Amino acid sequence: MFAVVLNALLTVAAGIFVAVGMYWVLNKVAELLPGNVEHRLKPYLYILPAYLAIIVYLIYPTILTVVYSFKDRFSREYVGFQNYSELFSAPGFGSTIINTFLWMLVVPVFSVIFGLLIATLADRLGPFGEKFTKTLIFLPMAISMVGASVVWSYIYTYRAEESGQAQIGMFNAILVNLGASPIAWFNEESFRLNSFMLMVIMLWAQVGFSMVLLSAAVKGVPGDTLEAARIDGATEVQIFFKVIIPQIKGTIITVLITVTIGVMKIFDIVYATTGGQFNTNVIGNEFFSQFTTNFHSGKAAAIVVMLMIAVIPIMIYQVRHFKAEEANA
Repeated sequence: MFAVVLNALLTVAAGIFVAVGMYWVLNKVAELLPGNVEHRLKPYLYILPAYLAIIVYLIYPTILTVVYSFKDRFSREYVGFQNYSELFSAPGFGSTIINTFLWMLVVPVFSVIFGLLIATLADRLGPFGEKFTKTLIFLPMAISMVGASVVWSYIYTYRAEESGQAQIGMFNAILVNLGASPIAWFNEESFRLNSFMLMVIMLWAQVGFSMVLLSAAVKGVPGDTLEAARIDGATEVQIFFKVIIPQIKGTIITVLITVTIGVMKIFDIVYATTGGQFNTNVIGNEFFSQFTTNFHSGKAAAIVVMLMIAVIPIMIYQVRHFKAEEANA
């Protein structure tokens, strides 16, 4: 343990030393230039490392991934659009896309709904009640998605024993006490119930994030507008939907977009629970399977390209939204 901590401290110290040395060198280079040129180029020299990092760690891998998506499983020979056509013609890939779309539709919307509901109601509990409630709901954010999946696996547990009895989790225990039969939740494909049960895991871990941002936005609503609405005879429900919601619209959109992008990359929950079986597969897990199980770099790259194409419209909307907010500020 001591060696791990020491290694981490040395790594951080080395990183700081290298960063300080790099900017010291850049500053010395700028000082060698004539006065006017120095003042003009110095800002660009300071942001040069960031641009280089973006090129090396983002732009170059992106271009390489697009190229590999048109090559064979070993990234040697070009095969055109064969990887894309084989993916879309695969028996389960259509279901994988539908599942991913359902995740993108359900999780962000309910994350905002629950986050906003908790943020609004917790503010009415008093200082201690508010802090305690928000801390309790935010705690799952400290757990990894794999850890959250393990916790909820015990809640959903159903395992038949040779004796004819079943080892059951909390949900099935409730059903049994109510006189119903236990359900193998992860195997239940009817109406994609098992996929929705997996979404609950991410909601449990994600609502705290939405709550924190939306709570800050709700607290930022001017009290004058609320008092004016109450004087005009508006009910608390009307104030919430017609006064608070319009004024925090920007934060709601930001949370929706952020959670949506996170959902598009979801992998660990599915991998740690069902492994993509029983009609629960998603794009992220399919990528992992193609890359590590099937050892097909071409199809794995093609899936990444699909995700990038799907994210582009969302990012464009996000940028336009930020620009509109800055213009109205």
